[in-house]
Amino acid sequence: MREIGAVVRLQIQRASLKTGEKPHRVYDPSPVLSVRRLAVDGDGVLGEGEDQSWIVDVHHRAHPRTKNPDGLHGVSVGFTSHYGAMRQRFGERITLGCAGENIIVETSRRFTLEDLAAGVICVEAGGAEVVRLSVLEVAHPCRPFTGWALGNVVESEVLKSHLQFLDGGTRGFYCRGEGAGIVSLGDRLVLVER
Repeated sequence: MREIGAVVRLQIQRASLKTGEKPHRVYDPSPVLSVRRLAVDGDGVLGEGEDQSWIVDVHHRAHPRTKNPDGLHGVSVGFTSHYGAMRQRFGERITLGCAGENIIVETSRRFTLEDLAAGVICVEAGGAEVVRLSVLEVAHPCRPFTGWALGNVVESEVLKSHLQFLDGGTRGFYCRGEGAGIVSLGDRLVLVER
């Protein structure tokens, strides 16, 4: 197994980050909640609240307004290197976690779906496996997020080039938990060997 890096941020989405009706939907990252631990399984993630209660992420299949009824994107993973690229393009508005991924890993390189196709494993400090994630697809960029990143100024030609930049995994990857486990800050993410 090849190490990718340390988990530096865990978070859940308490509600959808996109609101309104198409084509006037807007993006607002305020429902993102940073947590110290995530319970991960095949249905999605729960975030541990300040009082040690578990809060259901909007992509968990048990959420009353789930955005994941088919179970194909209950967990999402992002990388600090991708945030660096977004910040360079869009400016200081891009803060770590603003795109809403559940697990953000520190690394200096960029990753593609092909790089992660065999899956990833979260391991604790001692090397014991916490949970495996099947990496299913890239989180394709959307008009609301891109408009928000641009400061809500969206012209068609400008939007197109930014959407292309954000595709291919820059906005993260959708995953499904294989088994169940509790991921903590400081755990490490490793690639599954092909």
